[in-house]
Amino acid sequence: MERREEQLGAAGAGAAPALDFTVENVEKALHQLYYDPNIENKNLAQKWLMQAQVSPQAWHFSWQLLQPDKVPEIQYFGASALHIKISRYWSDIPADQYESLKAQLFTQITRFASGSKIVLTRLCVALASLALSMMPDAWPCAVADMVRLFQAEDSPVDGQGRCLALLELLTVLPEEFQTSRLPQYRKGLVRASLAVECGAVFPLLEQLLQQPGSPSCVRQKVLKCFSSWAQLEVPLQDCEALIQAAFAALQDSELFDSSVEAIVNAISQPDAQRYVNTLLKLIPLVLGLQEQLRQAVQNGDMETSHGICRIAVALGENHSRALLDQVEHWQSFLALVNMIMFCTGIPGHYPVNETTSSLTLTFWYTLQDDILSFEAEKQAVYQQVYRPVYFQLVDVLLHKAQFPSDEEYGFWSSDEKEQFRIYRVDISDTLMYVYEMLGAELLSNLYDKLGRLLTSSEEPYSWQHTEALLYGFQSIAETIDVNYSDVVPGLIGLIPRISISNVQLADTVMFTIGALSEWLADHPVMINSVLPLVLHALGNPELSVSSVSTLKKICRECKYDLPPYAANIVAVSQDVLMKQIHKTSQCMWLMQALGFLLSALQVEEILKNLHSLISPYIQQLEKLAEEIPNPSNKLAIVHILGLLSNLFTTLDISHHEDDHEGSELRKLPVPQGPNPVVVVLQQVFQLIQKVLSKWLNDAQVVEAVCAIFEKSVKTLLDDFAPMVPQLCEMLGRMYSTIPQASALDLTRQLVHIFAHEPAHFPPIEALFLLVTSVTLTLFQQGPRDHPDIVDSFMQLLAQALKRKPDLFLCERLDVKAVFQCAVLALKFPEAPTVKASCGFFTELLPRCGEVESVGKVVQEDGRMLLIAVLEAIGGQASRSLMDCFADILFALNKHCFSLLSMWIKEALQPPGFPSARLSPEQKDTFSQQILRERVNKRRVKEMVKEFTLLCRGLHGTDYTADY
Repeated sequence: MERREEQLGAAGAGAAPALDFTVENVEKALHQLYYDPNIENKNLAQKWLMQAQVSPQAWHFSWQLLQPDKVPEIQYFGASALHIKISRYWSDIPADQYESLKAQLFTQITRFASGSKIVLTRLCVALASLALSMMPDAWPCAVADMVRLFQAEDSPVDGQGRCLALLELLTVLPEEFQTSRLPQYRKGLVRASLAVECGAVFPLLEQLLQQPGSPSCVRQKVLKCFSSWAQLEVPLQDCEALIQAAFAALQDSELFDSSVEAIVNAISQPDAQRYVNTLLKLIPLVLGLQEQLRQAVQNGDMETSHGICRIAVALGENHSRALLDQVEHWQSFLALVNMIMFCTGIPGHYPVNETTSSLTLTFWYTLQDDILSFEAEKQAVYQQVYRPVYFQLVDVLLHKAQFPSDEEYGFWSSDEKEQFRIYRVDISDTLMYVYEMLGAELLSNLYDKLGRLLTSSEEPYSWQHTEALLYGFQSIAETIDVNYSDVVPGLIGLIPRISISNVQLADTVMFTIGALSEWLADHPVMINSVLPLVLHALGNPELSVSSVSTLKKICRECKYDLPPYAANIVAVSQDVLMKQIHKTSQCMWLMQALGFLLSALQVEEILKNLHSLISPYIQQLEKLAEEIPNPSNKLAIVHILGLLSNLFTTLDISHHEDDHEGSELRKLPVPQGPNPVVVVLQQVFQLIQKVLSKWLNDAQVVEAVCAIFEKSVKTLLDDFAPMVPQLCEMLGRMYSTIPQASALDLTRQLVHIFAHEPAHFPPIEALFLLVTSVTLTLFQQGPRDHPDIVDSFMQLLAQALKRKPDLFLCERLDVKAVFQCAVLALKFPEAPTVKASCGFFTELLPRCGEVESVGKVVQEDGRMLLIAVLEAIGGQASRSLMDCFADILFALNKHCFSLLSMWIKEALQPPGFPSARLSPEQKDTFSQQILRERVNKRRVKEMVKEFTLLCRGLHGTDYTADY
């Protein structure tokens, strides 16, 4: 062991040359960590201490740091270092030292049983880790031995101290197992061994919990220990006595939280559903808590009500299927369901007066799924029992979703309001799910209640009640197809009758109309009932999000029925845009809405509306283009460009398959002449160039300009063709002056859509060669400051190879320089850039045969690419990128096999490459595996993952499990 420590010491010496890992130096560093006011010194100390903990010297200084004369902070570090060495470097410990290490740990734990509790816990964790590494072969009865050793009467520590130390050790053992780095096969062996060993633990826990006069601190520790063991999937019947004891302990306020945790952990283990008889015995125990629950609710004791609810939900949610299967016990399970219903409807507003009801929502999903999974006959029986329960649930949920009074809501913090908003979304999701169980009757039920509420003259209704019912409708209509519902026409008729006196109610009215937009598309005669409400709401800044998103939905779904209302919609929208009522994002949505609206008009009408809509912005932009650049006019320019690009995103006059086609009224004449968007773009092109000339060095403005054209290209596709030559010319000038990633992204779009068309190939080729030349110059100057440009450039090259490999045939393209730059990009620290570079090579390598210049450069420089890939796999790149590098290896093997077989042997020859952890045999195995696999890409990915773990020294650790 000493020789091994010397070797490890030599390896670690370079990591911290300034200090040796001695007791004195560790103590100095700890003092610096805890007491030095300088944050940099603290960080340095922490870094050094982390190196010290994993150094071979840790075996020596750890025991010395545990001496009685040291302060707890120092002792704690010693105990932690021992745990790290045992858990992470178990293979460094010779087998003949296991017993002495075990004995030393037992001695220290006994000594600290009456000392510092935090140090005791770390020592227990260290011994637990040792036990897990030795079980079952080297230490077959580990747990029984622990119990026996701590029960020995000859110990200097008093009985209670020994008892608490033993309980601490038994508690951390299962916890350490859950987080241990044991390989998967060992984990199964140790789990089985622990399951047997619980026979030595549970009788002791039962005895300590039930014996009269057992101190509260001991009983608390017993419950925590049981809770820890319960998560090891111990058979539920073996836990029965302890669960019953934990239920009895719920009456003791000091033990309440620990009892809840223990019961919930025991009930929630997946294996528990096999023990139906035990589960049936638990139902009366849970139902027996109802009086305690009611008392807690009455007294405003949120902790107790929360805990009891957790127990009821754990039993119901985890085992509803098993309990429903016991048909003869249906009444007791129904009683449990009703208890959970009480928890769902617990009085008070979430999250201010209660936090319990949200725990129950998943239960209702589970119960419904289980009922609907039965065969028809059994399902029909349970539907009869539970449909009324689910209708009651809807009432309860809508009551819980109600807003408090305006006065009360005004006192809520912004955090409480946000939690309530999320809670309502959860209720909305639950209502949507419940629709599957209750069907159309649920909508009728909601409609009847809303109708009675709005037409009743007996008592004034609260806006909260109306809002909640509408919210229920909206929740269902947003995701369920309500087109065939016979209550929606009535609902649309009721909406204008709602007296809107409140922002929350108005918001919900808007969102409900938005949720019904598809229905309105099928029933256009009803649009006029609700559109005025939406247009009116547009003028209210408090309804910004709801009114704009609703108008956008209506314009998208009903665009072919909106021409009669178009003038009014455009006028109102223009008015609110000019008055700057809405925030930027809502202005963008509004422009998208207008794009949908205009798409359905005649071309002349579109042009007329476009003129009136964007003229004010063009005038403003002309004025801004004359001004000297400053931050405020930059914001205005980006805003105007954003409005234009959002308008052009949705303004599409072409027919698509998903458009409404059957009706004669909805068929548009084939538009003649240029596309309206192109007409506008050509009119403002000079102006945009003028703006650019002043803002070329500002990435945000350049991005905003590129976005206009990129979104237009995506929407218009071939219709954009007239703009291609001038746009290519402008992009070339822009990129030559100051390279920006957004210009490359737009170039990529043009290559994707137009490069294959002979008429557009010349300007696109010229642009491609220009941006390539400029980017290669950037690489010569140092590309590290521009990972975004390199990323976009690699994506452009890959797109060019995919869509038009002819672009690589041009003599003016320096393919060799491009190849070398891409190899350099593989070494960037930014993952997206590396991914894009890998993508380029996986497109390039298959072209070796068909493009002569590509074949030549791969032959000359392919070895350089392979070495960069192997370096990355060897540890220089993130493990998350290994699939991308595997793709390159696969492409090399498939398209350059003879070259790869020669290169890979040469590349892996030098010792220590690509990792000092590899043996020559491992490298040889890897190269043979790779060369053999030319068909199955998935297998190559697995080989690379395996090899990178070997390179990083992680093979066989728990890291592998997550990989």
